[in-house]
Amino acid sequence: MIPHCIEIELPDEPLVSLKETPEHFAKEIKMLAAVKLFELGRLSSGRAAQLAGIPRVAFLMRLADYRVSPIQLSAEELAADADNA
Repeated sequence: MIPHCIEIELPDEPLVSLKETPEHFAKEIKMLAAVKLFELGRLSSGRAAQLAGIPRVAFLMRLADYRVSPIQLSAEELAADADNA
């Protein structure tokens, strides 16, 4: 699989305010995108981990840093699980 490159133009000020290098900030943006897409149910944990560039287990463990649960069930799915318990 050939990786794709996406360019984002950013002013210098946010990087200076965050005290980030462009390389570190790019990694953080990838992680944030992966977490949000997982949270929205648009990516599985495995695909989100691929996007973030880290192993799936590491991705699942890092979700707590972003206050996102690794268990993404709808209210109906949760109720059905409770009924089957």
